[in-house]
Amino acid sequence: MKRAERTARRTSRAIWRCAARVPALVLACLPAAALAQAAMPAAEDAEGAAHVSAERHATGLTTAIAQPGAPAAAAPQLAMPRIATPAYPPTRRLPLVERAFGQDVADPYRWLEQSPASSPEVAQWVAGQNAASAAYLAQLPGRDALAACIRSLFDYERISLPRRAGKSYFYLRNPGLSNQSELYVRAGLDGEERVLLDPNGWSKDGTVALDAWVPSPQGRTLAYTVQVAGSDWRTIRLIDVRSGRLLDETLAWANDTTIAWVGEEGFLYSRFPEPAKGAEHLAPVYGKAVWYHRVGTPQAADLLVYATPDHPEQGHKAAVSADGRWAVITSEVGTLPVRAIHLLDLRSGKPGQWAQASIADGFDNDWKFVDGIGDRLWFVSNMGAPRYRLLELDLSGAPAWKVVVPEREQQLAGANAVGDRFILSYLNGGSSVAVVTDLKGKPSRAITLNDIGSASGFGGRPGQEETFYQFASFNRAPTIYRMDLRTGQTTPFAQPRMSFNPDDYLVEQRFYPSKDGTKVPMYIVRKRSLVGRAVPTLLYGYGGFDIAMTPTFSPVRMAWLEAGGAFALANIRGGGEFGRAWHDAGRLDKKQNSFDDFIAAGEYLIAQGIAAKGSLAVQGGSNGGLLVAAVVNQRPDLFAAANPDVGVLDMLRFDRFTAGRLWTGDYGRPENEADWQVLRRYSPYHNIADGTDYPAILVTTGDSDDRVVPAHSFKYAAALQAAKIGDRPHLLRVESRAGHGAGKPLDKTIASGADTLAFLAYWTGLKTGAAVTAP
Repeated sequence: MKRAERTARRTSRAIWRCAARVPALVLACLPAAALAQAAMPAAEDAEGAAHVSAERHATGLTTAIAQPGAPAAAAPQLAMPRIATPAYPPTRRLPLVERAFGQDVADPYRWLEQSPASSPEVAQWVAGQNAASAAYLAQLPGRDALAACIRSLFDYERISLPRRAGKSYFYLRNPGLSNQSELYVRAGLDGEERVLLDPNGWSKDGTVALDAWVPSPQGRTLAYTVQVAGSDWRTIRLIDVRSGRLLDETLAWANDTTIAWVGEEGFLYSRFPEPAKGAEHLAPVYGKAVWYHRVGTPQAADLLVYATPDHPEQGHKAAVSADGRWAVITSEVGTLPVRAIHLLDLRSGKPGQWAQASIADGFDNDWKFVDGIGDRLWFVSNMGAPRYRLLELDLSGAPAWKVVVPEREQQLAGANAVGDRFILSYLNGGSSVAVVTDLKGKPSRAITLNDIGSASGFGGRPGQEETFYQFASFNRAPTIYRMDLRTGQTTPFAQPRMSFNPDDYLVEQRFYPSKDGTKVPMYIVRKRSLVGRAVPTLLYGYGGFDIAMTPTFSPVRMAWLEAGGAFALANIRGGGEFGRAWHDAGRLDKKQNSFDDFIAAGEYLIAQGIAAKGSLAVQGGSNGGLLVAAVVNQRPDLFAAANPDVGVLDMLRFDRFTAGRLWTGDYGRPENEADWQVLRRYSPYHNIADGTDYPAILVTTGDSDDRVVPAHSFKYAAALQAAKIGDRPHLLRVESRAGHGAGKPLDKTIASGADTLAFLAYWTGLKTGAAVTAP
């Protein structure tokens, strides 16, 4: 019996259950030349330098597809009675018209930009919208069956990647249906486990969540962040690990922060100045600085260690090298992958008096700190390498850079220094490949997967002999593995037992041509028994901010697949799947490429007989919500139903709220005429095509979302309901005490997932709750 299995039985009867069917992972020890070939396959279908193909996963390429302007797809023949569209609550219109760059722009619903928490009128309007949508959604056939299915699919034990500190191991665990996961600790790999933090008792409705958690280097104290009602604001608390005693200090106004321990005595974190009362969820944020907190002292005693008061638009985060020698300050001015790097010498004096040095002071390239030992620091960077490479900075004399691992055809997404090895994570057309090298960059082994999916994790510290990683895919919940770096042996650490057979599903990757001929990758998932049969299909996309969409597991999505639908994920331009050029090709004045790619994906699914005509639904969140709403405006005939979730939908005013100003690198600046003209052409709120039949639309958001403020969804839904765009419903569902997605309790996730899927299923003709057989 493997060591991990013996450990499991001694420590918990249920925690490390072995699944009957998991993907085999092979740790192959290969010569360097063979490793390079195996880990970095040649691009057989590249589209220029930016487009790297994962052709080994593709099964069947494109044929002719329908062109824009083709006859509208026929509406699905619903196998249930038509449910009447509810009467929408009245919405007050303002006679507000502003002139910008020679154009008159109406904004009749600007009053909906107020927060429901501060405006009784907006709160009443939201309540009316929720009442109308709830009454409609409750009538949908199969809604309760979908809720039960989603709940069943969530009912499996979930374990997070373990994090080792000293001799202790920390991890999250959810037995299946808890609203929030508990944080556990065990002393040693074979030690007894115990609950350290249980957020399920922090609020009656489960909306107060445990977010980040970082143990001190020896595991004596753990710092963690608390999230309330989905807000991006965080409060930092501390707990003594041995006794389980909560410490008194509370650190407020952290937002998008790291926690970087400086020994056992204190840590670095980032916070904003306290916002004006009542402006916490709307006002733009400026002045994020790095502070030092000493354990056992109040926040008022914290020391400011890095700030740029002359440039309040810059935000700063801190990391500390494994040996405690250096603090690395990463500075950002937005969401573009360009950063500046400064160093603090932690051995040069007392906290707050550390010597500083700049090693990359221009916002010209991306820098991702890996780790450091002594005078050597390692970074993953795109400086001179659009697909990134691993660099070493030697500080023993005059600072000098050296290439450790050169740029390759696949994009280097990240690296970890563990033991005496680097573990490099590469993107392979949306999937992931991991390569292990020594500290000089010489390949020693590759981690290969026998299935389409994503491997992630690989955390640890130099000197440690182990690392943990997980593999997941659309049809496989995350399985966690432990790798012994001394022997190269990989053993399962936590394997989920699912209520379905992953092998019943086909996961494939195809490439299809966009409007301009660019080949775009897309994952397609469906039951093997349905291959060759056109079925209702849910198409998902994002396409922005250099973010790569990789195969992940979702119980909500799996409920759609279990009901007999197909799912597709299009890796459109604007994302981070293929490096800088792929991102650049879908932002600013090239943003239309993202929309064209997504429209072409829908046309391809129908032309290939995967999606039934008139049965294609589209879904996306945040920037993906913008994507969905924009393509619905441009091609309403192509889609039967749409779900823009927490979307950026007013492109002329997005930069006026909370973090919106940080997105101008992707969207442009509305105060600049050239950018404004581009934004005006596709802004969903401003381009609803009156007099055209639209698909059924369910707009979803959270009332506490302070990243993409719900005003975007409010104004867009009001404009939809006022327009003459057909008799299909255009509803708004606002989740109470919820934000951009993180921290949502399971009960709310199940309810919102069932509502959304039932809506999409009804309008695409997916018969939920019915047995699905082969044609």
